[in-house]
Amino acid sequence: MFNLLVRAGGWEGRHGSMSADRMLRWTDEAIALMFGSATVLDLDELIKLPTLFAEETNHPRHPQFARVGRIFGAVARGRDIHIEYAFDSDIPAIPQDQLIAMAPQLDISLRNRGLDELDQTHWAVKNVDLYRILLTSHRPGRHAPSAFKLPEPHVLDSSQVSAMMPFSPPFNGVYDAIRRAAEAVGMRCDRVDGIWENHAVIQDVISLIDRSAFVVCDCTGRNPNVFYEIGIAHSLGKEVILITQSGEDIPFDLRHIRYLPYLNNGEGLAGLQAQLTERLRNPIAR
Repeated sequence: MFNLLVRAGGWEGRHGSMSADRMLRWTDEAIALMFGSATVLDLDELIKLPTLFAEETNHPRHPQFARVGRIFGAVARGRDIHIEYAFDSDIPAIPQDQLIAMAPQLDISLRNRGLDELDQTHWAVKNVDLYRILLTSHRPGRHAPSAFKLPEPHVLDSSQVSAMMPFSPPFNGVYDAIRRAAEAVGMRCDRVDGIWENHAVIQDVISLIDRSAFVVCDCTGRNPNVFYEIGIAHSLGKEVILITQSGEDIPFDLRHIRYLPYLNNGEGLAGLQAQLTERLRNPIAR
Protein backbone atom coordinates (compact mmCIF):
# COMPACT_ATOMS: atom_id res chain seq x y z
CA MET A 1 0.00 0.00 0.00
CA PHE A 2 0.98 3.62 -0.37
CA ASN A 3 -0.35 7.09 0.36
CA LEU A 4 -1.20 9.34 -2.56
CA LEU A 5 -1.21 13.01 -1.63
CA VAL A 6 -2.36 15.40 -4.36
CA ARG A 7 -2.30 19.15 -3.82
CA ALA A 8 -2.62 22.26 -5.97
CA GLY A 9 0.74 23.94 -6.31
CA GLY A 10 2.73 20.81 -5.52
CA TRP A 11 4.93 20.04 -2.54
CA GLU A 12 7.97 21.99 -1.45
CA GLY A 13 9.96 22.13 1.75
CA ARG A 14 9.37 19.62 4.53
CA HIS A 15 6.03 20.66 5.97
CA GLY A 16 2.51 20.69 4.49
CA SER A 17 -1.14 20.22 5.28
CA MET A 18 -4.26 18.55 3.97
CA SER A 19 -7.84 19.51 4.75
CA ALA A 20 -9.46 16.84 6.93
CA ASP A 21 -12.47 16.67 4.62
CA ARG A 22 -10.15 15.56 1.80
CA MET A 23 -8.87 12.52 3.69
CA LEU A 24 -9.37 9.03 2.21
CA ARG A 25 -11.10 10.29 -0.91
CA TRP A 26 -10.62 8.11 -4.00
CA THR A 27 -9.87 5.24 -1.60
CA ASP A 28 -11.51 1.81 -1.73
CA GLU A 29 -14.01 1.57 1.13
CA ALA A 30 -12.46 -1.58 2.58
CA ILE A 31 -9.02 0.06 2.58
CA ALA A 32 -10.38 3.24 4.15
CA LEU A 33 -11.91 1.27 7.02
CA MET A 34 -8.46 -0.07 7.88
CA PHE A 35 -7.40 3.46 8.82
CA GLY A 36 -10.48 4.61 10.72
CA SER A 37 -13.02 7.04 9.33
CA ALA A 38 -13.13 10.55 7.96
CA THR A 39 -13.67 11.85 11.51
CA VAL A 40 -11.40 9.49 13.49
CA LEU A 41 -8.25 8.66 11.53
CA ASP A 42 -5.41 6.41 12.61
CA LEU A 43 -2.68 8.79 11.50
CA ASP A 44 0.06 6.72 13.15
CA GLU A 45 -0.74 3.82 10.82
CA LEU A 46 -1.21 6.00 7.77
CA ILE A 47 2.24 7.54 8.00
CA LYS A 48 3.90 4.13 8.05
CA LEU A 49 3.10 3.82 4.35
CA PRO A 50 5.41 5.10 1.60
CA THR A 51 3.98 8.22 0.01
CA LEU A 52 3.65 9.60 -3.49
CA PHE A 53 3.42 13.40 -3.46
CA ALA A 54 1.72 14.74 -6.61
CA GLU A 55 0.46 18.03 -7.98
CA GLU A 56 -3.00 18.79 -9.35
CA THR A 57 -2.88 18.68 -13.13
CA ASN A 58 -5.57 21.37 -13.45
CA HIS A 59 -3.26 23.87 -11.78
CA PRO A 60 -0.41 23.63 -14.29
CA ARG A 61 3.04 24.75 -13.26
CA HIS A 62 5.63 23.80 -15.81
CA PRO A 63 7.30 21.47 -15.43
CA GLN A 64 5.25 19.39 -12.98
CA PHE A 65 6.75 16.50 -11.02
CA ALA A 66 5.68 13.93 -8.43
CA ARG A 67 8.05 12.78 -5.69
CA VAL A 68 8.30 9.65 -3.55
CA GLY A 69 9.03 9.97 0.15
CA ARG A 70 7.94 9.36 3.72
CA ILE A 71 5.74 11.16 6.22
CA PHE A 72 7.49 11.41 9.58
CA GLY A 73 4.74 13.05 11.57
CA ALA A 74 1.05 13.92 11.23
CA VAL A 75 -1.23 15.78 13.61
CA ALA A 76 -4.81 17.05 13.36
CA ARG A 77 -5.22 20.75 14.08
CA GLY A 78 -8.67 22.13 13.59
CA ARG A 79 -9.86 21.25 10.10
CA ASP A 80 -6.41 20.35 8.76
CA ILE A 81 -3.95 17.51 8.99
CA HIS A 82 -0.42 18.91 9.29
CA ILE A 83 2.46 16.71 8.18
CA GLU A 84 6.24 16.64 8.23
CA TYR A 85 7.77 14.77 5.32
CA ALA A 86 10.89 14.22 3.25
CA PHE A 87 11.49 13.00 -0.29
CA ASP A 88 13.57 9.91 -1.05
CA SER A 89 16.72 11.28 -2.69
CA ASP A 90 17.41 7.89 -4.29
CA ILE A 91 14.23 8.02 -6.38
CA PRO A 92 14.23 10.61 -9.18
CA ALA A 93 11.34 13.02 -9.56
CA ILE A 94 8.55 11.67 -11.78
CA PRO A 95 7.42 14.00 -14.60
CA GLN A 96 3.66 14.47 -14.62
CA ASP A 97 3.23 12.83 -18.02
CA GLN A 98 4.99 9.70 -16.75
CA LEU A 99 2.81 9.68 -13.63
CA ILE A 100 -0.31 9.85 -15.80
CA ALA A 101 1.03 6.99 -17.93
CA MET A 102 1.53 4.87 -14.79
CA ALA A 103 -1.84 5.87 -13.31
CA PRO A 104 -3.68 2.59 -14.11
CA GLN A 105 -0.90 0.54 -12.46
CA LEU A 106 -0.97 2.82 -9.42
CA ASP A 107 -4.79 2.61 -9.12
CA ILE A 108 -5.07 6.32 -9.83
CA SER A 109 -8.43 7.00 -11.46
CA LEU A 110 -8.60 8.92 -14.73
CA ARG A 111 -11.82 10.33 -16.14
CA ASN A 112 -14.15 8.96 -13.50
CA ARG A 113 -17.43 10.89 -13.70
CA GLY A 114 -15.64 13.47 -15.81
CA LEU A 115 -12.85 14.00 -13.26
CA ASP A 116 -9.29 12.79 -13.05
CA GLU A 117 -8.15 11.86 -9.56
CA LEU A 118 -5.13 14.06 -10.22
CA ASP A 119 -7.46 17.04 -10.68
CA GLN A 120 -8.48 17.13 -7.01
CA THR A 121 -6.56 17.87 -3.81
CA HIS A 122 -6.91 14.80 -1.58
CA TRP A 123 -5.18 12.08 0.45
CA ALA A 124 -5.88 8.55 -0.76
CA VAL A 125 -4.54 5.11 0.13
CA LYS A 126 -3.86 2.67 -2.69
CA ASN A 127 -3.52 -1.08 -2.32
CA VAL A 128 -0.55 -1.20 -4.68
CA ASP A 129 3.15 -1.95 -4.22
CA LEU A 130 4.49 1.50 -5.11
CA TYR A 131 8.16 0.50 -5.29
CA ARG A 132 7.49 -2.50 -7.54
CA ILE A 133 5.65 -0.28 -10.02
CA LEU A 134 8.44 2.27 -9.97
CA LEU A 135 11.10 -0.38 -10.52
CA THR A 136 9.28 -1.84 -13.50
CA SER A 137 7.78 1.28 -15.07
CA HIS A 138 9.78 4.33 -13.98
CA ARG A 139 13.26 4.00 -15.38
CA PRO A 140 14.51 7.52 -15.98
CA GLY A 141 17.70 7.66 -17.94
CA ARG A 142 20.41 10.28 -17.98
CA HIS A 143 23.43 10.96 -20.11
CA ALA A 144 26.72 10.16 -18.45
CA PRO A 145 28.87 13.26 -17.94
CA SER A 146 31.68 13.62 -20.48
CA ALA A 147 33.91 15.97 -18.45
CA PHE A 148 34.18 13.61 -15.48
CA LYS A 149 32.93 10.28 -14.14
CA LEU A 150 30.49 9.82 -11.27
CA PRO A 151 31.84 7.25 -8.79
CA GLU A 152 30.08 3.89 -8.97
CA PRO A 153 28.71 2.57 -6.76
CA HIS A 154 27.71 5.76 -4.99
CA VAL A 155 28.83 5.83 -1.35
CA LEU A 156 27.61 8.61 0.93
CA ASP A 157 29.73 9.36 3.99
CA SER A 158 27.39 10.92 6.56
CA SER A 159 30.36 12.36 8.47
CA GLN A 160 32.00 14.04 5.46
CA VAL A 161 31.94 17.79 4.85
CA SER A 162 33.72 19.30 1.86
CA ALA A 163 34.85 22.89 1.37
CA MET A 164 34.80 24.49 -2.08
CA MET A 165 36.75 27.74 -2.01
CA PRO A 166 39.75 29.56 -3.49
CA PHE A 167 43.12 28.05 -2.58
CA SER A 168 44.95 31.16 -1.39
CA PRO A 169 46.39 32.30 1.98
CA PRO A 170 43.57 34.80 2.75
CA PHE A 171 41.16 31.85 2.91
CA ASN A 172 43.23 29.63 5.21
CA GLY A 173 41.51 31.02 8.30
CA VAL A 174 38.11 30.49 6.67
CA TYR A 175 38.95 26.86 5.97
CA ASP A 176 40.07 26.41 9.59
CA ALA A 177 36.72 27.78 10.77
CA ILE A 178 34.85 25.34 8.54
CA ARG A 179 36.96 22.42 9.81
CA ARG A 180 36.39 23.38 13.45
CA ALA A 181 32.64 23.62 12.85
CA ALA A 182 32.62 20.14 11.34
CA GLU A 183 34.65 18.71 14.21
CA ALA A 184 32.27 20.30 16.72
CA VAL A 185 29.47 18.06 15.45
CA GLY A 186 31.58 14.92 15.06
CA MET A 187 32.26 15.34 11.35
CA ARG A 188 35.37 16.05 9.31
CA CYS A 189 36.02 18.53 6.54
CA ASP A 190 38.31 18.13 3.54
CA ARG A 191 39.39 20.38 0.70
CA VAL A 192 40.47 18.98 -2.64
CA ASP A 193 44.01 20.43 -2.39
CA GLY A 194 44.58 17.91 0.41
CA ILE A 195 43.44 14.92 -1.68
CA TRP A 196 45.20 13.03 -4.48
CA GLU A 197 43.12 10.02 -5.46
CA ASN A 198 42.93 10.51 -9.24
CA HIS A 199 45.18 11.74 -12.04
CA ALA A 200 42.72 14.54 -12.91
CA VAL A 201 41.99 17.18 -10.27
CA ILE A 202 38.38 17.52 -11.45
CA GLN A 203 37.83 13.84 -10.67
CA ASP A 204 39.01 14.38 -7.10
CA VAL A 205 36.60 17.32 -6.85
CA ILE A 206 33.68 15.20 -8.09
CA SER A 207 34.52 12.27 -5.84
CA LEU A 208 34.75 14.51 -2.77
CA ILE A 209 31.46 16.26 -3.51
CA ASP A 210 29.72 12.99 -4.34
CA ARG A 211 30.53 11.32 -1.01
CA SER A 212 29.93 14.43 1.12
CA ALA A 213 26.88 14.93 3.30
CA PHE A 214 27.43 18.72 3.25
CA VAL A 215 29.23 20.94 0.75
CA VAL A 216 30.29 24.36 2.05
CA CYS A 217 30.93 26.79 -0.82
CA ASP A 218 32.58 30.20 -0.41
CA CYS A 219 31.26 32.61 -3.05
CA THR A 220 33.66 35.40 -2.06
CA GLY A 221 35.25 36.96 -5.13
CA ARG A 222 32.98 35.03 -7.51
CA ASN A 223 35.62 32.38 -8.17
CA PRO A 224 34.50 30.51 -11.35
CA ASN A 225 35.75 27.16 -10.07
CA VAL A 226 33.62 27.49 -6.94
CA PHE A 227 30.50 28.25 -8.97
CA TYR A 228 31.15 25.25 -11.21
CA GLU A 229 31.40 23.13 -8.07
CA ILE A 230 28.19 24.62 -6.66
CA GLY A 231 26.38 23.59 -9.85
CA ILE A 232 27.73 20.04 -9.56
CA ALA A 233 26.78 19.79 -5.88
CA HIS A 234 23.24 21.04 -6.55
CA SER A 235 22.88 18.60 -9.48
CA LEU A 236 23.90 15.73 -7.21
CA GLY A 237 21.28 16.76 -4.65
CA LYS A 238 23.79 17.72 -1.97
CA GLU A 239 23.11 19.86 1.09
CA VAL A 240 24.94 22.99 -0.06
CA ILE A 241 25.81 25.76 2.39
CA LEU A 242 26.78 29.06 0.80
CA ILE A 243 29.07 31.47 2.65
CA THR A 244 30.48 34.82 1.53
CA GLN A 245 32.23 37.95 2.70
CA SER A 246 29.94 40.03 0.48
CA GLY A 247 26.32 39.48 -0.50
CA GLU A 248 27.15 41.14 -3.84
CA ASP A 249 29.14 38.02 -4.75
CA ILE A 250 25.99 35.87 -4.71
CA PRO A 251 24.78 35.80 -8.34
CA PHE A 252 21.14 36.28 -9.30
CA ASP A 253 20.48 32.58 -9.91
CA LEU A 254 21.51 31.74 -6.32
CA ARG A 255 19.95 34.63 -4.41
CA HIS A 256 16.85 32.62 -3.55
CA ILE A 257 19.11 30.42 -1.37
CA ARG A 258 20.04 31.60 2.10
CA TYR A 259 23.74 32.18 2.71
CA LEU A 260 25.97 32.84 5.71
CA PRO A 261 27.77 36.21 5.58
CA TYR A 262 31.04 36.62 7.48
CA LEU A 263 33.97 38.98 7.99
CA ASN A 264 37.48 37.61 7.47
CA ASN A 265 38.83 38.56 10.90
CA GLY A 266 39.02 36.85 14.27
CA GLU A 267 35.58 37.84 15.45
CA GLY A 268 34.00 37.25 12.05
CA LEU A 269 35.49 33.77 11.66
CA ALA A 270 34.38 32.82 15.16
CA GLY A 271 30.87 33.87 14.18
CA LEU A 272 31.09 31.87 10.95
CA GLN A 273 32.21 28.80 12.89
CA ALA A 274 29.24 29.15 15.27
CA GLN A 275 26.76 29.56 12.39
CA LEU A 276 28.17 26.59 10.49
CA THR A 277 28.15 24.43 13.61
CA GLU A 278 24.45 25.14 14.08
CA ARG A 279 23.72 24.56 10.39
CA LEU A 280 25.54 21.21 10.37
CA ARG A 281 23.86 20.15 13.59
CA ASN A 282 20.37 21.03 12.30
CA PRO A 283 20.31 20.35 8.54
CA ILE A 284 16.50 20.66 8.31
CA ALA A 285 16.55 24.29 9.43
CA ARG A 286 16.30 26.67 6.47
